[in-house]
Amino acid sequence: MTIRSVSELQPGVKLTKDVHTPLGGVLLQKGKVLLPRDLEVLKAFLVQQVDIEVNDIDTTKIPTIKTAGKKPALIFSDSSSNSGKEEVPARKDQPLHEEYDKTLALVKSCYQSAITGELRMLEVRNQMESMLKYQNDYHILKFTPRMTSRHDYRYHNAVLCSLSSYKLAQWIGLPQKDWMQVAFAGLLHDIGNAKIDPLILNKPSKLTSEESEEMRRHTTYGYQILKNVTAVNEGVRLAALQHHEKVDGSGYPLRLEGSKIHAYARIVAVTDIFHAMTLDKFYRGAQSPYVVLEQIQLESFGKLDPMIVQTFIDKVTSFHNGTKVRLSNNTVGEIVFTDKSHPTRPMVSMEGQIINLVQQRHLFIEEVIS
Repeated sequence: MTIRSVSELQPGVKLTKDVHTPLGGVLLQKGKVLLPRDLEVLKAFLVQQVDIEVNDIDTTKIPTIKTAGKKPALIFSDSSSNSGKEEVPARKDQPLHEEYDKTLALVKSCYQSAITGELRMLEVRNQMESMLKYQNDYHILKFTPRMTSRHDYRYHNAVLCSLSSYKLAQWIGLPQKDWMQVAFAGLLHDIGNAKIDPLILNKPSKLTSEESEEMRRHTTYGYQILKNVTAVNEGVRLAALQHHEKVDGSGYPLRLEGSKIHAYARIVAVTDIFHAMTLDKFYRGAQSPYVVLEQIQLESFGKLDPMIVQTFIDKVTSFHNGTKVRLSNNTVGEIVFTDKSHPTRPMVSMEGQIINLVQQRHLFIEEVIS
């Protein structure tokens, strides 16, 4: 171990101690092998010196940047191989997409048969279990369905809410016995829309007051559809009824407050808003997930459960340094540091510059590039 000036460092050295920001946050962790972008970060934070391992540099494995067009790709040069080809990782999420598509088709069928109460819940449960086997491959900000259509918006919202609610139930510490039921709550929370006139449901212009009132009834319709379904518990039924309630009592249909709203409904309220705003609708295009997260954070003051909101935001923005993102000005960069106080506005390295999105408020992350 030795202390070395940052100005003398070369890519490939390993840190033996955490490097901290001036405010005490961890900038780079012990054990990290420094890449060229990490050296830029250290200089941007005016770090003068770091502790590194000596005799630890393998020059045959130093990371280099190979540029193809405008998109840089990180590869490793290896003197033992003369192929010169980039290794393309296998798509681990392919089975997840296949199961997602099967679940989507089943949800469409459930909506068509919901009015008669024939939800085929055994089939739904089996398919949900097949999809959730791959939930470790599901990252809320990275996952994109293979085929989307504005006509299928509600079905995509249902499946995405089931996946996200399942994760959120784990993140906030609900017992394992609740996880699948919370996933059902996400999947079926809007099932009452099956009883809404399609002309109202799909109307591209503003609804009249009478039409808005009918739309609000989807919550009570959903509870009525689910009340005799034995495969789901009362929390799933209450999520359908209560997912538009607000913790300050301003929601509908019962104007419930705080803890009177079932935990499943408080979870689904967050995932429903997120996916509703990041999917294409008849009357509005998809919004940036990071902008939506900031809006949800504002909603947590009096509207949504603040603990659930903060957990959701912290978890979904928890990317490792080096994650590629596209900004709202259509430039591509890499996340180099995320301040826990501003999880939606990390520092991004772009063309040799460090962009601090906390300071550059006119910019935001448009997309996480998988």
